[in-house]
Amino acid sequence: MRIGLLGTGPWAELAHAPALRRHDGLDFVGVWGRRLEAAGELADRHGTRAYDDVDALLADVEAVAFALPPSVQAGLAVRAARAGRHLLLDKPLATTVAEAGAVAGAVRAAGVASVVFFTARFQPAVEEWIGEQAGRGGWFTARAQWLGAVFTGDSPFAGSPWRREKGALWDVGPHALSVMLPVLGDVRRVAAAAPGPGDTVQVVLDHTGGASSVLTLSLTAPPAAAGATVELRGETGVTLLPESAEGAVPALLRAGDALLTAVRTGRPHPCDAAFGLRVTEILAEAEALLK
Repeated sequence: MRIGLLGTGPWAELAHAPALRRHDGLDFVGVWGRRLEAAGELADRHGTRAYDDVDALLADVEAVAFALPPSVQAGLAVRAARAGRHLLLDKPLATTVAEAGAVAGAVRAAGVASVVFFTARFQPAVEEWIGEQAGRGGWFTARAQWLGAVFTGDSPFAGSPWRREKGALWDVGPHALSVMLPVLGDVRRVAAAAPGPGDTVQVVLDHTGGASSVLTLSLTAPPAAAGATVELRGETGVTLLPESAEGAVPALLRAGDALLTAVRTGRPHPCDAAFGLRVTEILAEAEALLK
């Protein structure tokens, strides 16, 4: 399947371009970016073509991968879906419910396939664990700590304007929700949200499965304290999310597989644009409580 990449920043360089180039089922046709020079440099490094017109790229492909800030991604995703292109989207789908709803609506109306790249959901050990815990049920409570050192360590994303504006709630909050929701059920309400040091937030959720959960999210954790932990407690005891040492590229290769499968079968992937919209709705509710 012919696919193009929209975006030229660190995430495109470190994850998307290498994965699209390596994927056996995808033909990496070209790159478009808001800075033509950066698109040319990225294209040269990965043996593909730079486009100065996004519509020209859309005309040459069957699918599009996104490595853009969420507010930019949303508008271009609607445009691509309306052009009949399948979508490999990044999280968060958008940072407003209206923008996320527009993407999900365009996907539904056009009948195209969509996959949102929640990294953990495309790691085999994590996905197996999620399936096992969802099958057991009977969970009483859960906690997730998703602590990054983006703004306190040596991260290529430290200069990201949208991360500085929206913080951990919108950057790592989607990761935590992508693991919690399939196990504990949808969120009936966001019971509380409170700020902590830096951009740290704590969010209390009431789930349809009967459990409550607490999310602690940060991009300003001390580097020595960074990491992700998810703990469930219920009728069968205590279980922890397994750690995964693999990087983003192998997970993106599986996300590419998932998009191809959704296109071939016509069956929506669990992490499609509709799921991305639901994650956005929950995060927006939490954000409103922080104001």
